[in-house]
Amino acid sequence: MTTLRHVRNAQSIEAEFFIYTTFSCSNSSLTNNTEKGFNISNTLFQSKPTATELEKRDFYLQQRTYQRELQSNNTPNVTVNCAYQDTCVLPITTMELQKLSNGNHHHDFVPLEEGNETENEEFLPHKSDGQKKIQFTDFEGKTSFGMSVFNLSNAIMGSGILGLSYAMSNTGIILFVILLTCIAALSSYSVHLLLKSAGVVGIRAYEQLGNRAFGHPGKMLAAIVITMHNIGAMSSYLFIVKYELPLVIQTFLGKHSNTGEWFLNGNNLIIIVSICIILPLALMRQLGYLGYTSGFSLTCMVFFLCSVIYKKFQIPCPFETFDNSSVINATLEEEECEGKFLTINQQTAYTVPILAFAFVCHPEVLPIYTELRNPTKRRMQSVANVSILGMFVMYLLTAIFGYLTFYGNTEAELLHTYSKVDPLDTLILCVRLAVLVAVTLTVPVVLFPIRKALLQLLFPEKPFHWVRHISIAVCLLFVVNLLVIFVPNIRDIFGIIGATSAPSLIFILPGLFYIRIVPTEQEPMNSRPKIQAAIFCALGFIFMTMSLTFIALDWMTGEKRSGGGH
Repeated sequence: MTTLRHVRNAQSIEAEFFIYTTFSCSNSSLTNNTEKGFNISNTLFQSKPTATELEKRDFYLQQRTYQRELQSNNTPNVTVNCAYQDTCVLPITTMELQKLSNGNHHHDFVPLEEGNETENEEFLPHKSDGQKKIQFTDFEGKTSFGMSVFNLSNAIMGSGILGLSYAMSNTGIILFVILLTCIAALSSYSVHLLLKSAGVVGIRAYEQLGNRAFGHPGKMLAAIVITMHNIGAMSSYLFIVKYELPLVIQTFLGKHSNTGEWFLNGNNLIIIVSICIILPLALMRQLGYLGYTSGFSLTCMVFFLCSVIYKKFQIPCPFETFDNSSVINATLEEEECEGKFLTINQQTAYTVPILAFAFVCHPEVLPIYTELRNPTKRRMQSVANVSILGMFVMYLLTAIFGYLTFYGNTEAELLHTYSKVDPLDTLILCVRLAVLVAVTLTVPVVLFPIRKALLQLLFPEKPFHWVRHISIAVCLLFVVNLLVIFVPNIRDIFGIIGATSAPSLIFILPGLFYIRIVPTEQEPMNSRPKIQAAIFCALGFIFMTMSLTFIALDWMTGEKRSGGGH
């Protein structure tokens, strides 16, 4: 039997390929226990049969060594001495390969794949005992670039988009654009720190980065922060469903008040939505499967944006408001119907933390990176940049056109302002329904990092199992539904948690991971990247202090001004 192996010449595609053909040499004087070998051009190679992957690796090594010798000797005439039983190697030129390919012994020829990048090739396959080498994950990422962008964009987009117009009314257009641009750039830099840290140690799990940086306490801290932050986000989304969905159904049915039917009860509705929509999506094995629902969720928010732009040219200023089915003419001064480029008032400081948390997506970055097809740091950074840029444009347009519609009368929740103009506006009702669909489809995306964090804490060495996968999802949804139904002030509680977890996930932990994980031999502590990371951490503590201070002031004064940004 003749076996051919096609070895790529890395110096030039057009260079002559060296093909190694193995053929039989009989030698009846050798016993079966004699070690096999061959002698080519006065060089002795010892080799075992290539029946296992380890033996193939050794054989490839011999081929590589022999190829280098031929190149260094300008390919002299080679004499073959079959000193032993059955293995000899010869170089074959491209012309000889053509002749062989027309014969009867070409079926064992194994070509290398064209188009593989050099840095991705491994000449020596590291395989042993039939087990593949696992670097980041035990499955191959199959999620496309576009689906990854949809998932990350859906993770970024939160209910905070409804309050951005109110934020602009308290900062002015110019200051708002500057703040939003800076926050978007900082969020992209934060993702860069995460990906750089993950690339250094070969880990794509937020909790494992914490373990690598600070040991088990770091792993516990990262898991707890992700769990509490995402549970807070899930409860926020379900609160919107609880209070908005009954109003939408009531208005579509033409009812002027809640008549007490079961389908107008918010508690019943969130249970139905959780069981029928959220749970089946949360049971998907991989986050990449939610790319289609994330795309639909983003489509709903694009419809919301288009409606906001359309209403800007339909609602006059000053506008008429409705109160208990009676029309009240809004009394606005002439200057209040003009947009302000810069505004500094008592509310301005409250908008900074809201904007700072507008791009929270960091718990989802590494899970999406794990499932990305052809994953590289540069490719994942591109996913993050495209997602952040898309959300930046959507945020900016929503804030500008919402603010230029109502100016000083803009409320903290934009859709409520539209309802004051016309509670029965069909377009606004459709927009409210679209927003409800969008936040509902965001809940499964937010649930995935919580489940992964719990698996890292409770079952760190266990392989995937459907029972654990399903049980954690059911328990999480059960707990969140209980909180939303029975704890009326849960949003205030999670407001404090969000004020601490969001800056930790965006600023503090990525900076600390980068400082601790990247070796000092590669980047000393006084190097510019690590100094920037330290400043980044300090900025996170500043935002955390501001948020907690404003929440405390709200509680002491009884006002509600420091809303969440996500």
